[in-house]
Amino acid sequence: MQRNPDLALYERYVMQHVDSALVPPEIKSSPPLRFHPEVDDYTMSMGMARTPGGRIWLGWFAGGDNDKAVILLARSEDDGKTFSEPQFILDPGYPDCGIHLSAVVGNLWSAPDGRLFLFFTESFGYFDGRAGSWFSVCANPDSDKPVWSTPRRIWHGASLNKPTVLKDGTWLLPISLWCREKIGIETSCFWLGERSTLFHELDTERKAHVFASKDGGITWEKRGGVLNIEPTFDEHMIVERRDGSLLMYLRTTHGMTQTESFDGGYSWSSPVRTPFPSASARFFLRKLNSGNLLLVKYSNPEEPEARSHLTAYISDDDGKNWKGGLLLDERHGISYPDGFQTDDGRIFIQYDYRRECGEILLAVFTEADVLAGNNVSGSVLLKHTMVQSRTRRLEKEHEK
Repeated sequence: MQRNPDLALYERYVMQHVDSALVPPEIKSSPPLRFHPEVDDYTMSMGMARTPGGRIWLGWFAGGDNDKAVILLARSEDDGKTFSEPQFILDPGYPDCGIHLSAVVGNLWSAPDGRLFLFFTESFGYFDGRAGSWFSVCANPDSDKPVWSTPRRIWHGASLNKPTVLKDGTWLLPISLWCREKIGIETSCFWLGERSTLFHELDTERKAHVFASKDGGITWEKRGGVLNIEPTFDEHMIVERRDGSLLMYLRTTHGMTQTESFDGGYSWSSPVRTPFPSASARFFLRKLNSGNLLLVKYSNPEEPEARSHLTAYISDDDGKNWKGGLLLDERHGISYPDGFQTDDGRIFIQYDYRRECGEILLAVFTEADVLAGNNVSGSVLLKHTMVQSRTRRLEKEHEK
């Protein structure tokens, strides 16, 4: 028999406890073995960043893409060849009411001054209709004993992607306040969706926002926002073009859209579909050291909306056209690329494969490799395992 709970009574219960998600969580060292990938068997890509000393920090979501999500951080001292066991965990935990506070969205970013930022979302359950975009800062990310600051809340919503630094030094952070159909607390049994009455006062703010900081993350101001076509999680990314205008790409339920701003992000054009297809999943867009743009997206020639054929492209005309095409991984079940470029020109991209019972993989290449569509640098690295679930390890051993 299908369960038929009283959702109005349940929401009344939720509202009595939802503000527990406004309490700053603590980033703790020595994560419990319960969340190690060998036990948890869940490795959903979050992001990675490189410190001034060359250490690579990698983050992923354990627990699930749901209300049980927590964030784990590990580090590499050898350019990503090997990674430590999880070093830190961000788990907002359980308030007295027994519903988990999730951290289902986030990313890592090395600021221009070398500080390491962890941006993340805290919500009562999976998504309570408000959630919150938070950040914590590590001022000594190359230390043997890194220290994280007490997290601070920027606004509502979720931040999945890295900030963009403009020519004038302003940081622009994408924050999305999800649509009502995403509202779900305990998603295994209470998916509320648009039936929910939670936080109706925020409905006019449910869009892809841009927040700006002119003082290195001390304060943030909300600039403009845009309502996406077929709004979903948005997962938008921004680059500054050579003329100072901004280009934004967004995720939709059927690929990607684009919009532009000519006033620093205060106003945006109406989104239109990109001229190229892609899957409904996070992509990666970034300006390279050369001034050209990098786009990593899904390019399955037979199933354009499939999460497969993760491919890197270059634009030398601010996104009007995309050239080359280096195939990073052709398999189905890959998603959520993120990365950075080093001073020597190498591009590091991480992504997940299968998440549950899967692994997080690394690709390393150069701009020349992307333009040529093959390994002209002689140093391309593809499908290198960084974090692996026990199930995936046993599967690969069986395949040998």
